[in-house]
This record gives sequence, C-alpha cells and structure tokens, in this order.
Amino acid sequence: MARILIVEDQKIMQKYFEFIILQDPDLKLVDTISDAREAVKICNYSVIDLVLMDMQTFHNHDGLSAGKAIREEHPGTKVLIVTSLIDPKVLERAKTGCADSLWYKDHGEDEIRDVIHRTLNGEHVFPDVTPDIELNWITSGEISPRQLEMLRLYICGMSYSEIAKKMNCTTSGVRWNFQEMIAKAGYNCKEDLIAAALESKLIVTTLK
Repeated sequence: MARILIVEDQKIMQKYFEFIILQDPDLKLVDTISDAREAVKICNYSVIDLVLMDMQTFHNHDGLSAGKAIREEHPGTKVLIVTSLIDPKVLERAKTGCADSLWYKDHGEDEIRDVIHRTLNGEHVFPDVTPDIELNWITSGEISPRQLEMLRLYICGMSYSEIAKKMNCTTSGVRWNFQEMIAKAGYNCKEDLIAAALESKLIVTTLK
C-alpha cells in the first residue's frame, strides 16, 4: 500500500484529494498539510511514497522548490504536482527535476488517480502543452513564447531596455512586441494585458 502525503492549502481541494486517496485500496493517506516547506520536513522523518502537492501552497510557498528538495534528499519518494497554474514556466520547471509528474486540477478525479499510479510505477507524466486560456480576442497560444517571456520580464520589474539586453534584441523590438500583443488581444493599454495575464495565472510571480 503506497503512503501518500497531500500538500494543499485550499480546504475544498484538500477534501477532494483525500476522497481520491481514501477511495483507492492501494493508497494510504498519511497526512494532509497546507505548506510545501513542511512537506520537506515530514519526508525527513516519515516514509512517504508519493507527495501529491499543489504548486502554490500556504504563504505562496513554492511546491516545485519543495519537490526538488524532496527528490534530492529522498530519491525513493515520488513528487506529483497538481496545479491550476497554467504558466508555461511551471511545466518547464517541473520537467527539469522538480517533480516526477505534473497534472492539472481540472482534468478530473479518474485522470488524477491514474497519474498517481503511473507515477508510483516510475513513469514521468506531464501534459504535452499548457492549456490555452482566453485573453479577450485571442487565446494564450497565439502569443509567442518570446513575447510571453518579454511580458514576464516586464511584470517582474524590468524596463524595455533591460528586456532588450537580456533577450538580445532592440528596445524598439520589445516595444513593437508589446504593441502587437495589445492590438492582437484587443486591449486598450499594456496595463489591461498585464492584468489579464496575472488574473488568468498565465504568468505567476508570487511564489516563494
């Protein structure tokens, strides 16, 4: 029987994940906690086969940072991130050693249970791409990865000139890309684009 630790700060999602685990005779619920950093400590003194962890936990603590620490310190413990954050950086980080698998919360109970078992059996299960979300007139898939990175860097506090230097292009090129994103999506200004990206969780900057 596989021993499962749930890490989730929303009560309704805690109950949902507990239901999935408790309905499966091959899984045993060890504990449910709300803080990713606490999960690292629990794995130091308890035998955990799989940590089912949200990406953004209590105090905005980062599930992937905790996942990386758990995998490094306890190679026998699997880490499955289940998240509603569609920021492509989340999936990218998960694939580079921070998790054994990642899946999205809205994919349903049966899919999540299947990913749990596949991960326990040694598979690495990841979506092929992040879900598209609507940004007014367009979907997020219509914004190029390069434009999305420019938007992310601007939201993180970089100026157009700093973005240009980091991305090896001109300041006018950065400005043109922002103008194209704003026009394509049908927003009135850059601030509307930024607000939509943050509200939809297309870009996440609050993790610690």
